[in-house]
Amino acid sequence: MHPILTNAVKAARRAGSIITRASQDVGALKIRSKTYNDFVSEVDHAAERAIIETLQDAYPDHGFLGEESGDTNPDAENIWIIDPLDGTTNFLHNFPQYCVSIALMQRGQLTQAVVYDPNRNDLFTATKGRGAFLNDKRIRVTNRIKLQDSLIGTGFPFRDFSHLDTYMPMLKDMIKKASAIRRPGSAALDLAYVAAGYLDGFWEIGLSKWDIAAGALLVQEAGGIVADFEGNESWFETGNIVAANPKVFAQMLQVLDPHLTPSLKTPA
Repeated sequence: MHPILTNAVKAARRAGSIITRASQDVGALKIRSKTYNDFVSEVDHAAERAIIETLQDAYPDHGFLGEESGDTNPDAENIWIIDPLDGTTNFLHNFPQYCVSIALMQRGQLTQAVVYDPNRNDLFTATKGRGAFLNDKRIRVTNRIKLQDSLIGTGFPFRDFSHLDTYMPMLKDMIKKASAIRRPGSAALDLAYVAAGYLDGFWEIGLSKWDIAAGALLVQEAGGIVADFEGNESWFETGNIVAANPKVFAQMLQVLDPHLTPSLKTPA
C-alpha cells in the first residue's frame, strides 16, 4: 500500500470508530439542519476533526476540503477531500448504509482514495495507476454488456429540487431500460460498489466534490468510466456524474441524453 494511502486508511478507521460508537445511541446526538433535508450531527464534526488531525500530523503543509470544515489552504499542491460521514440521514435513522470518504488531490489530479464502511468493516482503497482494492483484494467493474441486464444505482434530488422535473423522466426511462434500480443513500459507497462490481453503473445530479472524489477514483482504477452526462470531464466541478463499466456506460448516456437541460450540459 502506498505510504500516503496508509495514513489515509488510518484516518478513515479512526473516524469509523467514532461513528460506530455514536451509532449505539443515535437518539442522544445533537443534530442540526444545515439546509432543508441536509442534516449534520456532532458525529460528523468529530469524525472530520479526527481525519484532519491524523492527516495534518503527517502532512502539515497539505490543504483540506471538508464537508463540515470547508476549504483550508486551497492553494496547496496537495488537498485532502473529506466526507466524514457520507449518508448522514441513513446514520440518523440507524439505516446501515453510510461511510467515511477520503481522497487526495495532487496538483489537480485525484491520486489516493479511501472509502470505509464501518458497518461491514469494508475498506475500499485506490492509488492512481495501481488499481482498486476491497480489503486488500483487487476489484474490477463488471463485464456486463447490456443495460437491460444491469443493476444501476442512483440518488434522488433531496435538497435542491430544481432538477426534480428533469430527474424523474431520467429515472422512468432508466427503470424501463435497466434490470433494476437501487437508491441506497450514500453516493461514495454507491461508487465504491460500482468499482467492486456490486452495481453495474450509477448516476446522480448535483453532488458535491467530497461525495464523489474517492469513489470516482475507485471506479477508474477498477476499469470503469466516470464522466458527466455528455461523457465529458466536468463531473468533478458540476457534480453531475455517470460511472459504469465501459459497455453499460455508453448505454446509460443514451438513456439520459434526451432529458438533458442546458444546465446539465457540459459548460462551454
